[in-house]
Amino acid sequence: MRWIWIDRFIEFTPRQQATAVKNLSLAEDHFEHHFPGYPVMPASLMLEGLAQTGGILVGEANDFQEKVVLAKIAKAQFHREVLAGETLHYHTTIIDLRPEGATIQGRVSSAGEQVGEAEIMFIHLDRNRAGAIFGDDNFVFSGELRKLLGLSRLPPAPTAGTAAPTP
Repeated sequence: MRWIWIDRFIEFTPRQQATAVKNLSLAEDHFEHHFPGYPVMPASLMLEGLAQTGGILVGEANDFQEKVVLAKIAKAQFHREVLAGETLHYHTTIIDLRPEGATIQGRVSSAGEQVGEAEIMFIHLDRNRAGAIFGDDNFVFSGELRKLLGLSRLPPAPTAGTAAPTP
């Protein structure tokens, strides 16, 4: 099973807010068992998608020098089930950024309708002296997560009949 719960970023304002997208396909492993014949996206995976979106936003604020780890979900609420075939938008906003961690407000929407919301707190392991336990490698911001952010900053691909921008 894959562990990245966002497909791409569609908006990113450093130190402020980010929006990522997740397209839900029946081909994903979790739909086979949750629930057979009625493919519902688990709320825990939507929370993880919000946490990944917000965690990258928080990590980028410190140029990915700190290991950003989910510390607490202060509150979470979901308003309806989300099914295979829908597209989720994870909207995150930093509401508090400190040297030892951060808090984000997150919303999950589909087709313009809010389906969930959460307040998520993160800690910086390096600032909290966990480097001795976890080592120096930044296991949180692997190349794959950082690549998602990097791809979102590329200019859009030209559409048919338009010329590509010149460097």
